[in-house]
Amino acid sequence: MVALKLVAGVIEFRLRRLEMANLAATVSLAVALHLGPVEIALRTAFALALNVLLYLNNDWNDVAIDLRNVHRRQDRVRFLAMHSRTALRTQIVIGAALVAAAVAWSPSLLVPLLLGGGTCIWYSSTLKRRPGLDVLAMTLGGAALPLCGAPTLSPTIVCLAVQLGLYSAVFQMFQLQRDAKEDSAAGVRTTAVVLGQAATIWLLRALMLLVSLYAALATSPWIALVTFLALAIPERAMGVKSRWTLIRLVYGGAWVLLCVQVFLHERCEGLAWVLARGALHG
Repeated sequence: MVALKLVAGVIEFRLRRLEMANLAATVSLAVALHLGPVEIALRTAFALALNVLLYLNNDWNDVAIDLRNVHRRQDRVRFLAMHSRTALRTQIVIGAALVAAAVAWSPSLLVPLLLGGGTCIWYSSTLKRRPGLDVLAMTLGGAALPLCGAPTLSPTIVCLAVQLGLYSAVFQMFQLQRDAKEDSAAGVRTTAVVLGQAATIWLLRALMLLVSLYAALATSPWIALVTFLALAIPERAMGVKSRWTLIRLVYGGAWVLLCVQVFLHERCEGLAWVLARGALHG
């Protein structure tokens, strides 16, 4: 019962904060690749279990810090602190079950599990306190985790994964910007804490521009135009949280359009791909 309550708490807390975006990316990627409903359901279940493992691991690593954080739900944090050993055993059981499922059913799932999951666990234990590496780790995790929805690693799928990784880099910078004061007070050195507010804003702009440039070259110029709209969202007219929500909506819409493109044409339509295909057939 304790383990189930821990798992339910992780799911409820993250959904309320509009996290687990990689789960939606997993489902949409599987649909774009024309997978059957049963396979989509199984891959979604795998991705959900992986998310539970990673978020439980993150909360388990942060429990001492969260006990001192007045902005956290202290009833939930104290429950995790009281049952720390059960939380660790739950992580081990979920991890072992995921490895067994991947090996027995679809070895391609080992990529998001080991690369994405391994990076996120490393992030939770160490890299979130390493400026620069905190952003790089979430970029890699954001690219790898949605691959739960892909049965193979074709060039098109890798191209899509990189686009998702760049989205994740932007989202991570917004989270770090939002939490900068809190992290600084707790003595946690993140990219945003080290850079300061002004440099963090410039890095965010650069990453958002990179998202659009990559889309133009690799996925679709039309998708690039949609993502470029995010740069037009005013920085001073709203808070960090509201702006982050709007940018997630813009990037989410761009991702849906990209999945429709892949569903219909089964390929990316970035300028680099178009020129390469033209050269091959020219």
